[in-house]
Amino acid sequence: MNLNELYEVVVKRQPNDKEFLQAVDEVFDSLKVIEEVHPELLSDDVLKRIVEPERQIIFRVPWVDDNGVTQVNRGYRIQFNSAIGPYKGGIRLHPSVNISIIKFLGFEQIFKNALTTLPMGGGKGGSDFDPKGKSDAEVMRFCQSFMTELYRYIGPEVDVPAGDIGTGAREVGYMFGQYKRITRDFSGVLTGKGLTFGGSLTRTEATGYGLCYFTQALLKDNGTTFDGKTVAISGSGNVAIYACEKATQLGAKVVTLSDSNGYIYDANGIDLDLVKEIKEVKRGRIKEYVDVHPEATYVAGERPWSVKCDIALPCATQNELDIEDAKKLVANGVFCVCEGANMPTTPAAIKYLMENGVYYAPGKASNAGGVACSGLEMSQNAMHLSWTFEEVDEKLEGIMNEIFRQCRDTAIEYGHEKEYVIGANIAGFLKVATAMKAQGTV
Repeated sequence: MNLNELYEVVVKRQPNDKEFLQAVDEVFDSLKVIEEVHPELLSDDVLKRIVEPERQIIFRVPWVDDNGVTQVNRGYRIQFNSAIGPYKGGIRLHPSVNISIIKFLGFEQIFKNALTTLPMGGGKGGSDFDPKGKSDAEVMRFCQSFMTELYRYIGPEVDVPAGDIGTGAREVGYMFGQYKRITRDFSGVLTGKGLTFGGSLTRTEATGYGLCYFTQALLKDNGTTFDGKTVAISGSGNVAIYACEKATQLGAKVVTLSDSNGYIYDANGIDLDLVKEIKEVKRGRIKEYVDVHPEATYVAGERPWSVKCDIALPCATQNELDIEDAKKLVANGVFCVCEGANMPTTPAAIKYLMENGVYYAPGKASNAGGVACSGLEMSQNAMHLSWTFEEVDEKLEGIMNEIFRQCRDTAIEYGHEKEYVIGANIAGFLKVATAMKAQGTV
């Protein structure tokens, strides 16, 4: 069965899972390069299994709001592939969450985790619960109910969830506390924990910092750096905030951030201390920025891709950068787009960017810093150690440089120099496929 035939089987089996099908199509498109030169590496037994999750768990999450009314959400955990280690992937809490989104995230996580060089399989979870506007007590009750169902399927050598959109230190803490209460087991079953109970320094910054370390490696390999460049970033969560911080440290000027309502543009460079106050302390909206900086601009209902920039770092959510956005970026002189979110660029936009000479890096490579640091947190928990910020940051930078090297060298090996998406997909796939073959058809 060739890749096109297998893709049709996948579509027939789950025709409504559009995000998942998009992720599979992207990977298969890269694997066609192998099909052309080394078809023996694409054995049917691996391909048929790698697109089917090892386990899909869907469960009811009842909880009581502050008015004493019972609410019910739906919880998910997709344990996609454990060939190279225990399942590893975040828990997303957002109204948009459905089975397709969790499957696409879990599928991407297989290859992302393989690229980190750490022994982690691919998984993902979440719920359509929205923590925005909820009290701490409501969030706690939801998280406790969620973990009461999930706990039986996870463990430090089985499946290690983490944070994601909507799931920060607060939510991870409540989930960890409930797991410990039920199992009487104080272990590294969740990452992104607080520093007082097994968390890792640098974890908050890791995805944003890692994105910039990867981008800097790509830029250096192509004869330039962040220094003096103008950068547009979408989002205003952890990834965007700390990508902004690290890019600024590396000499760039970041001029945009956004949320689901619109974006801010500050020609003088983003005042990150103010953004942290608005988003991390007050849990407010990004438009509040212009109340303090009236010289900045807030544009409602739009994404920041019409702003002139040298480098674009999409850090918000899937499919946020479409073909029209890509055309605007190219017209304004962008030369590098590296993804900080999972699959934020549509296939048509990716094609347009690459056809116009823009360096493009997929999220499974460029945003792997978060899960890499989670892997380092797992190591610290297993050894009952705590490393310094500098130690973790140094290891993180080394991992991201290695991920870039794999993407670059694999793309060159298969005759597609500078096509980092092909390099990322092939390098990640070959590592997982080799492990799957060695373990037999299990």
